[in-house]
Amino acid sequence: MYKNLNFIKDIFHNHFELSVAASSTSIVLIAIAMDRIFFLQACPLCILTRYVFVLLALSALTSMIIKSKVLGRLLIIVSSSLGLLVTSRQIYIQSMSLEDISQLSGCSMPFHTQVEYFGLIEAINKTLAGGPSCAEDGWRFLFNFAEWGFIFFLIYLISTILKLRKS
Repeated sequence: MYKNLNFIKDIFHNHFELSVAASSTSIVLIAIAMDRIFFLQACPLCILTRYVFVLLALSALTSMIIKSKVLGRLLIIVSSSLGLLVTSRQIYIQSMSLEDISQLSGCSMPFHTQVEYFGLIEAINKTLAGGPSCAEDGWRFLFNFAEWGFIFFLIYLISTILKLRKS
C-alpha cells in the first residue's frame, strides 16, 4: 500500500507537468472514443470543455519547456480555472428546471459551426449561454462528463497550487 503512495509522490515531484499533459490528453481521447463507440452527440459546452482540456495539456507542455516553472504552473492554474468555469456552467444548466432550460437559446448549433459564422469569441459567448442540448446528461458513470471534468479540473488546480507552494 505504501509503495503505491511513494509512486504517486514520485510522479507528483518529478513528472508533474508530463502527467497533467498526458492525463488531460487522455481525457479528450476517451471522450472522442466514447462519442464514436456509443454514438453520442456532444453538446457545444462539452466540446468547449474538451478544448479547455487541450489548452490545459498545452499549458502543461509549455510549463515543461520554459525555464520559469512559476510561469508555467500559472498557465496550468489559469487553464484549470477556465475549465472549472465552463464545467460549472454546464452543471448549473443541467440542474435548471425545464421552464428555465426552454428559455436558453445559446447552443443552437454545433460549436465549430458557431465559430465559422460568428467568430471564436462570439461562439464561446453563445456556447456559455447554454441551451437545451447542454442540459442533457448523455452518459453517466457515477457522474456525467461535466461533473467528471469539474473534478479533474479541480484536482489539477489544487495539485498545481500545492506544487507552486512547495517550490
